[in-house]
Amino acid sequence: MLEQVPVYEYERVDDLLTQQLKIIQSDEVFSFSMDAVLLARFCSVPHTGSIVDLCSGNGVIPLLLTTRTRGSIIGVEIQERLADMGKRNVLLNGLEKQITMIHGDLRDAPDQLGHGQFDLVTVNPPYLPVPNGEQNVNAHVAAARHEVYCTLDDVVRVSSRLVRSGGRVAMVHRPSRLVDICCTMRKYRLEPKRIRFVHPRANAEANMVLIEALRDGKPEVRMLPPLIVYKNEKEYTDELFEVYYGRRDKLAYTENIYNRRNRST
Repeated sequence: MLEQVPVYEYERVDDLLTQQLKIIQSDEVFSFSMDAVLLARFCSVPHTGSIVDLCSGNGVIPLLLTTRTRGSIIGVEIQERLADMGKRNVLLNGLEKQITMIHGDLRDAPDQLGHGQFDLVTVNPPYLPVPNGEQNVNAHVAAARHEVYCTLDDVVRVSSRLVRSGGRVAMVHRPSRLVDICCTMRKYRLEPKRIRFVHPRANAEANMVLIEALRDGKPEVRMLPPLIVYKNEKEYTDELFEVYYGRRDKLAYTENIYNRRNRST
């Protein structure tokens, strides 16, 4: 399959964690990071059904989700260069029957893909408002980090419109935006249900937060134990190592809630 998929000069092909998957990426344009991996291992995934991944980049989250579900997955990415990379990653792994990558603006997704059509929405959005001063000179990096093409309100509003009542929306973000995230989710009928902070070390402040919400859910949230990345200067903790290198397909405290009928919380 690799010989049939173009890989350009500025790109490379890496093993994707499990080593059963391959991924085309580039430091010049986009390389996946830990936040995408943790989101794919944190979210509650249906065995079948429909999933959409917003701000999909080169399709890393859809690729990882195929190790947890037989459901159909759509990735939406506004940057044409990244969307093309994502499409080639789907072909590279022979997953074109399960994953569809779309080049488009996520704000148009509900009208294009349908309102309330998805069991799960995942999103690793830009974390920072657009700065007033100088921005990153690399337009691809700037768009990945700053809300150039979409705001937090856009992301949550669109996610709420895409997901069915009783479906889930899972996001990774900065802890400093947690209050904004929760308030915006409630504004659009998404009730936060699981929150887990990610700390680089046990004695360090959190630098990521994983949050999952339920469409039309009842008010009640679980604050899960912290996820610690490193147990010393260089060595991953056991949980992080196992999910990052494919020995486990999900983080601890990730329930198989889709097998529970008529669950409203």
